[in-house]
Amino acid sequence: MRILLVEDDTLFAQGLIQSLRNEGYSADHCANGKSALLAIDMKEADLIILDLGLPDMDGIDILKHQRRTQPLTPVLILTARDSTDDKIRGLDLGADDYLVKPVDPKELLARLRVMARRLGQFGSSTLEVEGIALNLANNTVEFDGKVLDLPKKEYMVLKALMENTGRIQSREQLEIKLYQWGEEVSSNAVEVHIHHLRKKLPTKFIKTVRGIGYIVGKN
Repeated sequence: MRILLVEDDTLFAQGLIQSLRNEGYSADHCANGKSALLAIDMKEADLIILDLGLPDMDGIDILKHQRRTQPLTPVLILTARDSTDDKIRGLDLGADDYLVKPVDPKELLARLRVMARRLGQFGSSTLEVEGIALNLANNTVEFDGKVLDLPKKEYMVLKALMENTGRIQSREQLEIKLYQWGEEVSSNAVEVHIHHLRKKLPTKFIKTVRGIGYIVGKN
């Protein structure tokens, strides 16, 4: 899942971005409303965490724009505005959840997991395909009773494929899940991760659809 964090407090944003990435999310940061609108219009975020007190515009205006252009993308408001009226307004305008700072990172991550389930990406804490079990709560992968030692990027590739079981994922789609906006990506990065995964997983678990991408599960 790719998350866009809209937050003007740089230190807070850096810590939160790192927590999100440690949990296996691909996370990007915008520090003002203008850059947030541009990022939203790129339509690459699966979920948005939105601060309301931005330096150049009210976050509510960003929420309104997002709901007009991408009504299905979940939005979690994370703000210091703690009045009941602010909460009601944010939720009535289309936010899926509302948290007041300061927030316990564990609670925030739990809220994100709930929102991800609403997206239909997964209905429980474990994905299982052809004997491979991926635990979304603790970011582990088991096969044949053993926990596989997967580097972060390999885990994220496998997670993206298993969340889309039976659906082809192109190299470009996988790159979006793996890398941040503006991050340089080598031309064969995804292929390298797939190659390493195939050495650790059953033969033909990850299938190549020539000229299109990769798939797990029935084609």
